[in-house]
Amino acid sequence: MTTTNPHNIDLHTHTTASDGVDTPAELVRFAVQQGVSVLGVTDHDTVAALPEVQRRADAAGITLVPGVELSATVDRAEVHILGYFVDIADTGLTEALHDLAMSRYRRIEQMIEKLCGLGYDIDGDAILAQAEFGSIGRPHVARALIEIGAATDVPDAFDRYLKAGRPGYVPRDPFMPEDAVRLLVDHHAIPVLAHPFTTRDIEGTLKRLVPVGLQGFETYYAEYTPEQHEELRAIADEWGLIPTGGSDYHGVGFREGRILGSAPVPQEVAERLFAAREQLS
Repeated sequence: MTTTNPHNIDLHTHTTASDGVDTPAELVRFAVQQGVSVLGVTDHDTVAALPEVQRRADAAGITLVPGVELSATVDRAEVHILGYFVDIADTGLTEALHDLAMSRYRRIEQMIEKLCGLGYDIDGDAILAQAEFGSIGRPHVARALIEIGAATDVPDAFDRYLKAGRPGYVPRDPFMPEDAVRLLVDHHAIPVLAHPFTTRDIEGTLKRLVPVGLQGFETYYAEYTPEQHEELRAIADEWGLIPTGGSDYHGVGFREGRILGSAPVPQEVAERLFAAREQLS
């Protein structure tokens, strides 16, 4: 299996509207540099970046797949659902996303309080202010810990402070993956299971989510090996799911392996995804 991406498709990226470090303009500019021609922007619980990304993608000749990423937890395992072709003019959807973003804000506020109580001198107001444009997440706290020398990089900050069982961890408010899928289906978006190995139980997760409307399965995830891509492609085919893929790019240096445009996403993925969108019309 090839490890390059000759078709330059990346369906999983983030901006400063959530926990990415690139502004919408910077993301599109980098996508041009990387030769990405089909770009999915999937910020966490917000579509705030999409209008600017759309304008800049149109000017650059890039096809935008407007998306969002929703986070759920099952038995302490994370289940993330990507939604493709979201409608930013759908007020019912944007109101639901606002509620999820506010839940994130409260969670991060509690994490900051815990860490400050443990003696870590991080600027909570500065961290929380970053939520004004979109939504906030643990990487914002991780970067603050790096700034004060309490961690060397984002993975180190998560491992030492922000993962379950670590001193700064606060669990999410309850939100089931079935509810995430239903929310997207109800608002005419295409739900896709992100980075499936994170679920710790792929088959069990699919048994829960396919009956409520899951349509895709992130097969060509940049951090996964070619062997894992093959394994996941077999599962996608078995379940009749669209085998999507992407880098989960948050910015240069965010995490090893997540370089924009680095996932080996076949052309058929874009074709099947756009065909599914036509069926929604």
